[in-house]
Amino acid sequence: MISFVPQLCLTRRCCLVAGTTWLASGLTGTVHAGAQMEEPLVDAVRSALSAAVSGQAPPEPLFASTDARMEYLRWLTSMSDRLHRRMPDWEVRRDFLQTVWYEAKRSGLEVSLVLGLIQVESGFRKFAVSVAGARGYMQIMPFWTRVIGDGDAGKLFHMQTNVRFGCVILRHYLERERGDLFMALGRYNGSRGKDKYPNLVLGAQRQWLFDANAPRKA
Repeated sequence: MISFVPQLCLTRRCCLVAGTTWLASGLTGTVHAGAQMEEPLVDAVRSALSAAVSGQAPPEPLFASTDARMEYLRWLTSMSDRLHRRMPDWEVRRDFLQTVWYEAKRSGLEVSLVLGLIQVESGFRKFAVSVAGARGYMQIMPFWTRVIGDGDAGKLFHMQTNVRFGCVILRHYLERERGDLFMALGRYNGSRGKDKYPNLVLGAQRQWLFDANAPRKA
């Protein structure tokens, strides 16, 4: 079964030396997606993945306390400022960030990691399509909708569907690789074992880190 455990571990040293050149270049419009490989899935895994992507109610964050809600709002403000150049419309930007936050937390992933992956995969373009045919923000290969969805690849251009598939698939790869983020990212990109893609994603992730304890601006 697929268990969503909110812990990631890096077991490759090269993941710690993420692409400085990428950071200097800023956000680009290049699609860096590879081609996720279609692999046989045992019935239990297929059922777990199918259940994980089912149900498309709009994400509504729930908070255990007022402090938790305020921390989320500070995160949202900080991320919105950073994303403004790529998504000028406030409502679009807010809905996107809320969806990424919700789906990342739901799958036990770091939100900054998911944002970094989206930056590398699609440059935050909703309708991006790679040469291999991967679609949307998280560049999902259409075969996934047949394997664990309803077979409608057109839904991969729906924001929440795309982000949910991407988060569930990445969590699945982390389970397959026993928490090895380097290998899981390579598997997501179809370049398992190679340095370039994991380093790009981890370099991009740095732009989306959030320190809840940082001094607030006056």
